[in-house]
Amino acid sequence: MHPAVLSLNPQRRILLLRALALSATPLALAKKPNATAVTIQVWKDPSCGCCKDWITHLEKNGFAATAIDQGNSTARVRLGMPQKYGSCHTALVQGYVIEGHVPAEDIRRLLKERPDALGLAVPSMPLGSPGMDGPAYGGRRHPYQVLLVQKDGSAQVFNSYS
Repeated sequence: MHPAVLSLNPQRRILLLRALALSATPLALAKKPNATAVTIQVWKDPSCGCCKDWITHLEKNGFAATAIDQGNSTARVRLGMPQKYGSCHTALVQGYVIEGHVPAEDIRRLLKERPDALGLAVPSMPLGSPGMDGPAYGGRRHPYQVLLVQKDGSAQVFNSYS
């Protein structure tokens, strides 16, 4: 032990040693917000479990989600997403509309490529898509497509899952 520490009275020495021990705690143990997280707003029904599971999927993949528990029909209409692509939740991220159980990797690709489009949609609620893939679904999976929805309401396949 350093001579200066030894010269302190016992109470001060204990306080100093405790302070040093706390300052040596690994930073990994401290919960810090993810500075690179992409913010996303999600409109959903307050009691929808699969919507909560989709938000969890996003958060595990670098998104910071804000849930707005008012349902999504009004938001879908306001944001211009055609009803034919509808699902149980609607989101907005960096000016793009995200409808339904779109995988985080597809949202990341959209944000990287920045196409001139309205956004992405996974119509309905296909089993195996994020939020529809938990133990409650028994591992069942249905093939589905992520659609790139254009501002005129048309769409093309952005990604396919089988």
